Amino acid sequence: MASDRISPTAHYTAHVWYRNGLSHRALATAQGRLLFHALRPMNLASRQVGTPTLEGFLLARHHEINRRLAELVASGKVQQVLEVAAGLSPRGWSFKKQFGDRLRYVEADLPQMADRKRALLARGNLVTQGHEVVNLDVLSIAGPSSLGEVVKTLDREKGLAIVTEGLLNYFPRDQVQTLWSVFAQALHAFPQGIYLSDLHLRAQNLGLSTDLFRKLLARFVRGGVHLHYANEADAERALLEAGFSNAKLHKAEAQANKQGLIDERGAGLVRIIEARTPR
Repeated sequence: MASDRISPTAHYTAHVWYRNGLSHRALATAQGRLLFHALRPMNLASRQVGTPTLEGFLLARHHEINRRLAELVASGKVQQVLEVAAGLSPRGWSFKKQFGDRLRYVEADLPQMADRKRALLARGNLVTQGHEVVNLDVLSIAGPSSLGEVVKTLDREKGLAIVTEGLLNYFPRDQVQTLWSVFAQALHAFPQGIYLSDLHLRAQNLGLSTDLFRKLLARFVRGGVHLHYANEADAERALLEAGFSNAKLHKAEAQANKQGLIDERGAGLVRIIEARTPR
């Protein structure tokens, strides 16, 4: 990746998860709390005028990925999860708490973020057997921090899910296609290979209000927010071309925040990828 710094979005998103009962306080940072309260007036104003909110789409995508991943683990199809660019995600902790020894959970990120995550998990006494954090540069072709080397540590006789959240729309389309090809190739080695991710499409991000929201988001993340694919069919076709045997994009259901407010428009901005590569 271009940078090993911890982005403001990682801190902010972690606080949104914690505030809404999805994370542990050990994973919520002071930076995230400051950002949350700084952006709260903007979110409230967006709700009042009916435009999407950051909190609304963050909750929707996280819940939908969690729901689909939990179904896969509960069914026995997936016994291992590799969360790429995991950031301050609580998913490793929460899924190990839910499924225990039935699941191995590996979180992967660039060294600075991985070190921070290990320290936070240790501070909160959240690390259990079968839950680990490893260094990974998802754009690295070879070497100890490449996806290929990380995947070698996993059991080839057990189903694997690769999860990314909040990653794809910050890369240009050619890099996304390369990532999908690398993920598909890795997953083909397992009896069940499933890829879950969020994705923003042009069809759901048109109009003055959503365009304004996307521009605000781009300023917040200090970079571009790319809309690579026109609609679900366009993205599903690209996933098949990358090497997945089947692919489907799902709507993310709106979720109530701590105040019980539901942001349908925020949820409508995002789709959840579920792509498979049976061996």
